[in-house]
Amino acid sequence: MITATELARQPDCVIVDCRFVLGDPEAGFDHYRQGHIPGAHYLHLEDDLSAPPATHGGRHPPPDPGILAARLASLGIGIDTPVVAYDDSRLAFAARLWWLMRALGYRAPQLLNGGYQAWLAAGGATETAIPVPRPCAPPVMGGYRGVCTIEGLRQWQAQGSVLVDSREYRRYAGLEEPIDPVAGHIPGACNYPWQGVTDEWGYLRDEQGLRAHFEGLPEDRPLVVYCGSGVTACVNLYALSRLGRNDAELYAGSWSDWCSYLA
Repeated sequence: MITATELARQPDCVIVDCRFVLGDPEAGFDHYRQGHIPGAHYLHLEDDLSAPPATHGGRHPPPDPGILAARLASLGIGIDTPVVAYDDSRLAFAARLWWLMRALGYRAPQLLNGGYQAWLAAGGATETAIPVPRPCAPPVMGGYRGVCTIEGLRQWQAQGSVLVDSREYRRYAGLEEPIDPVAGHIPGACNYPWQGVTDEWGYLRDEQGLRAHFEGLPEDRPLVVYCGSGVTACVNLYALSRLGRNDAELYAGSWSDWCSYLA
């Protein structure tokens, strides 16, 4: 995690704007073109940080590792490149890039605490020009670590893992479902909404606040985290890593994959 003030003093990094609006795929890039942190490149949730959806696998499957590596390299991002990622959605999309890079073995990016609004509040300059990247050679990629499919999830469940649903309580409880064809949650899952990781302004809670957010979560059992499509679950995964829980798995397809077998 990095503050806006610290970022302003750290010129030797690649900055990535991850702003996105679910339901309006072009809005994030439009916002980027209207103004962004100087030097920042843009990565699109669906075009860059996800693979095309299929019948199963969820709405936002992780991109092919080689394709993602090539895209990152086109921006000058190699395995050990310092990267700072930001959004304006309480880490929802910046954390997705954080998880993808970490799961592929990259140096994990720092996330801008408070996002783009924190940069503006600190008096940070903005620009509309799209920077010219300095490409590098893409590394040879293996697969993602710390991720499971529905088959892997069932194996984790059989071994007694704790399943964490990161969605808002009303979706978890099946009281509403604005996106997927089936409401509810995966049997046995407990609910820790991802928004609880930050305050209302998008700043990460301190260690005490994060421990309060995850109160009651067993420390001696494996964790598998999911959300609607494998995006906002990464916010909980990021917070868990801040507390030393780097063993938590992502069910990448999440509820959108699970319910594709029910609908």
